[in-house]
Amino acid sequence: MMRRSPALAVLGAAVLTAVSLPGTAARAADPAPAVSKVADTRLDARALYFVSYNGLVNNNAFQKNGLLTYKGYQYATWYTADRSAVVARRALTSTSWQSVTLPHKLRYDDSHNVISMGVSRIDGRLHLNMDSHSDGFFYVKSSAGLLDDPAGRAWTAAQFGGVQTTLDGLGLTSQFTYPQFIATPEGRLQLSYRVAVSGNGRNALAEYDGTRWTALGEWTSSTGTYTSAHGSSTARNMYLHGIDYSADGRLHAFFTWREQNGAVMCHSGGITNHDTGYVHSTDRGRTWRNAAGTVVGTTGGGDRVAVTDPGLIADPLDPDHSLMNQESQATDSASRPHAVISYVPGRFGQCTTDYVADRTANGRAFHVRSDAATGAWKKTEIPVPLNSSQRTHLAFDRYDNAYAVLPYGRIVAASRASGYTDWKTLFDGSGLHAFGEVVVDDTRLRQDNVLSFMYQQKSSGTTPSPIRVADFRLPR
Repeated sequence: MMRRSPALAVLGAAVLTAVSLPGTAARAADPAPAVSKVADTRLDARALYFVSYNGLVNNNAFQKNGLLTYKGYQYATWYTADRSAVVARRALTSTSWQSVTLPHKLRYDDSHNVISMGVSRIDGRLHLNMDSHSDGFFYVKSSAGLLDDPAGRAWTAAQFGGVQTTLDGLGLTSQFTYPQFIATPEGRLQLSYRVAVSGNGRNALAEYDGTRWTALGEWTSSTGTYTSAHGSSTARNMYLHGIDYSADGRLHAFFTWREQNGAVMCHSGGITNHDTGYVHSTDRGRTWRNAAGTVVGTTGGGDRVAVTDPGLIADPLDPDHSLMNQESQATDSASRPHAVISYVPGRFGQCTTDYVADRTANGRAFHVRSDAATGAWKKTEIPVPLNSSQRTHLAFDRYDNAYAVLPYGRIVAASRASGYTDWKTLFDGSGLHAFGEVVVDDTRLRQDNVLSFMYQQKSSGTTPSPIRVADFRLPR
C-alpha cells in the first residue's frame, strides 16, 4: 500500500492560493514580466517532419538540450529532411548559422529519438546523445577546447569524432531512453537517462570528468505497490520533469510516476501517470533526499527512490486526470524549486477517457513551487487553456518573474511581486505557425536575459517544414 506522511496532506491542500513572498516590498521597483521579439532566424528550410506520440522528434520540450548557449555562441541540433543529424552554431551577435552534418541518420519515425547536447566546461567539449527509445544510443563529442575558442576554431565535421554506441567505451544499457546532460558546478558533465521501458524503468546517472565516463548507477526503483481507487500496480517508472543544479549547488528533480498496470485508471483511454513528486541531492546526485531533507535513495546502491518512500509528493493527483509526464522545472535566484505540470482539472470531470482529446479540450497548466517562508508546496493554475495535449516549459528572468512557454510558442508570465498569481499572456504565438512544443534555451536566458526557443512550423504527413529560433528580450 502506498504510504503518505501526514505532512503531505497539508502540502497537498495548499493549492490555488496567493503567496506573499518575503522581500517583495524591498523589490517592489523590479520590472514586471515582459517580452519583446527581437529576432527569428531559420535553421533549416526542410527539417524532418512526422508526428509520433503527438509530437515531433526535433521539438520535444523535455530535450536537454536541443538548444544551448556557451561563451557567446548558440548551438542547435535537429534532423534534416534526409534524416541526417545536424549540429549548428551562431555568434549571438549574428543571425547566420553554420551547420555540420554528422555521420548518423535517424533510424525510426519515433519522436522519442531526440538529440540532446551538453557542454563539459572542464575541457570545452560539446557532447551529443541521439536516436534512442528503449534500445541503444548514439554518441558524438567534439574536440577538446572547441567551445572555448569558437571564433578561432573552424566549424567543420573534422572537429567531431566518430559516432559511438558507447560513452568512449562505457556501455550503459541495451534499453536506453531520454538522455539529458547536466553540467555540474565544477564543470563536469553528467548524463541522466532511463534504463528499461515505460511503466517499468529506472533512472540512472553517468559522469564525465574530462578524461573518462563513469557509470554512477541507478537511483530510482520500479518496484513496490501503488493502489488507487480502482486497482493496484506493482511496477512503474519515474518520469522526470527535469534535473537541474541551482545556484547553491543542489540538484533538483520534480517527477511523476507512471504505473505499468492500467487497472489503476478509471478508463483505459487515460494514462497511468499520478502525483507530482520532488527530490533533491546535495552531493552531486550520489544520494537523494525528500523536501524535508531525509535521505530516500542512493545512486548505485540497494536503497533507491521508490513510490512507497515518505515525503515525496509535492502535489497529489490520482491517475484519472491525464497528468503529463516530463513537463518542466526551474529554480529561481534563491535556489527555490518550481515546476509546471498539466492535467485535466476535476471541474471538467473526474475521469478522462481519451488522453489526447481530453487534454486538448480541457487541459490546464499549473505552477507548483516551494513557499519561501514555510517550505510548503503552493500551486496556482495558469488561466490559459492549453488547446493542446503537449508540454509547457518554465523559465525565470533575472528578477525571478516566471515565464511559461506554452504549446505553439505562446508565452505567459507571472510576477514575483504578486506571489506568482497574476499570470497573463504576453505573446500569443502569432505568425510562428508552430507545431506543438518548443525547445527553450535555458542557458541563454541565464546569461543575457533573452528567452530563445527553437520551433518547427506545422506541416502535414511527412512533408518537411522549416525549423527556426525565435528570440525575445526580457526586462533588463
